[in-house]
Amino acid sequence: MCQTYAALGLPALVRIPAPDPYAATMVLDGGAAGVVAPYVESVEQVQALRGAVKLRPIKGQRLQQMLDGATPEPDLSAYMQQGAANRLLIVNIESVPAMDALDDILAVPGLDAVLIGPHDLSCSLGIPEQWDHPKFLGACETIFRKARAANIGAGIHFWGDVSQQTRFLKLGANMLIHSADISLFQKHLRLELEAIRSAAHIAPDASASSTTLI
Repeated sequence: MCQTYAALGLPALVRIPAPDPYAATMVLDGGAAGVVAPYVESVEQVQALRGAVKLRPIKGQRLQQMLDGATPEPDLSAYMQQGAANRLLIVNIESVPAMDALDDILAVPGLDAVLIGPHDLSCSLGIPEQWDHPKFLGACETIFRKARAANIGAGIHFWGDVSQQTRFLKLGANMLIHSADISLFQKHLRLELEAIRSAAHIAPDASASSTTLI
């Protein structure tokens, strides 16, 4: 799928199941233009992902040496930098421990953006799905502000209505992931079915003896 998108000129970002450098390597091998890693809470996790995404194709002891600060040869450095410029590393900030470690996470070289996972973050804050709660909005604003100050992209994946999504732009986000394919399909289908029911005067709880919409 990633290679199909690439053939159409559409870079594909892939969300991996866990902040696992091996999973990141697999999707990049499959043609992904970038990796979104969920539920990241530590510098160590970001460093491991950096090794997989930004320091390709180095592995093993040599990779660990570079992550520890060793300087690669000039030709190798130029080669890796050229590749890294075309691969994005995005990590999800979606817990209180992640917020506590945010300053250190943002300082990891090669990190391109942070992305808020609103559901998990609201639960970690103790206010599940309370999107208007000052505690949730304050956490989002803090994440956006710190990321932008560090010259790191700051975004959120939110499935609410457009007015809710644009509110995050006002809080400082410069990246929005709008809805999801299944959500958009359900929303559009619901609107069409409601229009047909209205035209046919079908109540949502109509009995089987009345006009039926299939």
